[in-house]
Amino acid sequence: MTESLVLDQLDESVRIPVIRGMHAQGDLIVIPLYLLDSVTPTPGASWRAVPPEGVEVLRGAAGGNPHALVAEPGTCRWTTDVTDPSGLALGIFSADTVAYLMHPEHGGTGSVPGTYVIRRQREHSHFRTRLVAD
Repeated sequence: MTESLVLDQLDESVRIPVIRGMHAQGDLIVIPLYLLDSVTPTPGASWRAVPPEGVEVLRGAAGGNPHALVAEPGTCRWTTDVTDPSGLALGIFSADTVAYLMHPEHGGTGSVPGTYVIRRQREHSHFRTRLVAD
C-alpha cells in the first residue's frame, strides 16, 4: 500500500466529536458563555470572522503546537476583547454551525452552534495553583 493510500484511509476514518456543553483540550477549556456570569465581551468589542485557515487561539509553551479555531467560512466570529475577572479567558466565539478547536497532538473537538469562551485551564495542588502547560 502506498503512503498516499494509507493517509487517505486515515482521513476517512477520523471522527471529530461534536459536544454540547463544556469540553477541554490540553491546556484549554471551552465553556458555553451562558455558564459564566462574570465573562462578557467588552463594550464595543471588535469581532472578526474566522477565516478558512482558522484563528490561532494559543500556541503551546516554548513555541509548541497551536490550538486553532476553525469553521466553515461565514459561520463563526471571534473576539479577544473580553472582560474576565479571573484573567483566564483568551476569547469568545459565536458560531452559527459547528466550530472546531484543532490541535496537532490533541486532535479536534467540535462545539454545537452557540457562543463560547475559550479559557486557559488551571491545575491545583496543596501548595499552589498554576496554568496547565501543553
